[in-house]
Amino acid sequence: MKVAVIGTGYVGLVVGAALAHSGNDVICVDIDEEKIQGLRKGRIPIYEPGLEPLVKENVASGRLTFSTDLDQAVRASRVLFIAVGTPPGEDGSADLKHVLKVAQGIGRSMDGERIVITKSTVPVGTAARVRAAIEAETVHPVHVCSNPEFLKEGAALDDFMKPDRIILGVDDPEVARELQELFQPFLRTGNQVLTMDVASAEITKYAANAMLATRISFMNMIAGLCERTGADVGKVRMGVGSDNRIGASFLFPGIGYGGSCFPKDVKALIRTLAEADVDPGILEAVESVNEAAKRFVLETVIREFGSDLEGRRFAVWGLSFKPNTDDMREAPSLVTIRGILERGGTVAAHDPAAMEEAERHYLGDSVDYTATNYDALEGADALLIHTEWHPYRHPDFQRIRDSMRGNLVVDGRNLYSAHRMEATGFRYHSVGRLPVGTHAPPLLTPSQGAS
Repeated sequence: MKVAVIGTGYVGLVVGAALAHSGNDVICVDIDEEKIQGLRKGRIPIYEPGLEPLVKENVASGRLTFSTDLDQAVRASRVLFIAVGTPPGEDGSADLKHVLKVAQGIGRSMDGERIVITKSTVPVGTAARVRAAIEAETVHPVHVCSNPEFLKEGAALDDFMKPDRIILGVDDPEVARELQELFQPFLRTGNQVLTMDVASAEITKYAANAMLATRISFMNMIAGLCERTGADVGKVRMGVGSDNRIGASFLFPGIGYGGSCFPKDVKALIRTLAEADVDPGILEAVESVNEAAKRFVLETVIREFGSDLEGRRFAVWGLSFKPNTDDMREAPSLVTIRGILERGGTVAAHDPAAMEEAERHYLGDSVDYTATNYDALEGADALLIHTEWHPYRHPDFQRIRDSMRGNLVVDGRNLYSAHRMEATGFRYHSVGRLPVGTHAPPLLTPSQGAS
């Protein structure tokens, strides 16, 4: 099948490469000439495991091409995916200007019937607006469908090629059959296609992300209770997650969610609910808990060293919001680093993938980016862990202790055994567990909580 993917960001590149790999002729379109030239030469602008070799292989085969010519791509393709960004507006709603601009361009370029699929995460009702924008520019028939993406950064190719399910919001049975044929190579393990009306598909994407964000914030709320009563959130998580009705996924306590999806999608759904006169209180609480969780590391540093950090140096392990990506959008590390710099401290930071991305955030001259995670420790008063990259999970603890000036470790991802840390001579703070090496009692005893 001949396919165009408009937008070569995180979603568009994965969709284009995967569809080309399954035998389709795919044109990926972007207005950024420099980006397109780089992609033609095999330069991938994002870090996603497996994506670079897949792009290179399919470019070499001729199945995958890159272009800035939307008109040519529309005329050459039967199916058109819109995969441009939908950044949050000032009020939290999804900004659809890029989506609608692409829709207008498609309409002007059409020379016959087309299937247009919104792949970008968009609020309910967007497909109708896309259809109107296209039909205002053409006399040719168009079928506008919704096929929301469920791609986890760091595992996006597997998620696309081996999906839990594929959601198709389609109003025409013939179009539904055509799209099922397009996606058939990814359904060989028996995973299902769920066909529904377009509005339901649009809501499904937001509802899924909001549910996952809710589980994260719920567990972080429970972690706060554990810290104040002397309980262990790891044991609580196992007890809760072993219930088959609940399950263990997305119940790990930590320093909050970030990235390109959950923060903006929660905001957008809050806005959509409010506009529909539905109380968004649950999601407002989810967002509030998440913002508080992001401050855990910084607030622990301030409790230990005071608000004046002049002369203090901090090692930061992990900059991306999660492992296996270089994405730092809404990353908790940014909250910590900016807070330290504002208070006069300095930072030495390491991340296996996000070093160049960090430099684009212009954090200043008081941040040093080190070649290895151990290099960041030299002269550090504390080690602050933000991302659970595999190289950080089983380090040489004695080497850490010998390299640092101080002995404080603040672990925002609960990577280590508290007993091991105490035995090595660290003061150790983690999320939802009692600190060790500080002799700090719970903030609230069970009897106080009951009074």
